[in-house]
Amino acid sequence: MIAIAEVLDSPLDLAAHEKAVTDPRAGAVVSFQGVVRDHDDGRGVTLLEYEGHPSAAEVLREVAAEIEADPDVYAVAVSHRVGTLAIGDVALVASVSTAHRAAAFAACARLVDEAKARLPIWKRQVFADGTEEWVNCP
Repeated sequence: MIAIAEVLDSPLDLAAHEKAVTDPRAGAVVSFQGVVRDHDDGRGVTLLEYEGHPSAAEVLREVAAEIEADPDVYAVAVSHRVGTLAIGDVALVASVSTAHRAAAFAACARLVDEAKARLPIWKRQVFADGTEEWVNCP
């Protein structure tokens, strides 16, 4: 079951994602939060700005459906944030439930990796020295 698959311009809620993948058959729920850090490649970062293509939510749903199609997976919840994020803000949340922990860790890792690889969301990093760069831009 795809419980959540959305792109939002408001804070993401890890507990809501974990609750959404609750299943009585599940012995494992694995979650991930991608958090804005204060550095990149040795340079101080002050903020990030994410911009998404209008198709981003649809692509995220496709990624979630692919993970959910794994017979070991009971439920998937994933969200990515757009807009301006400060240090410590959560940019990505992913949760997966399965019967056993190994399958849950593997499925959650695939979910995060595929979302990062395929989502048409671009990141502008603003550095402490006032410079900036766009990341993940084709």
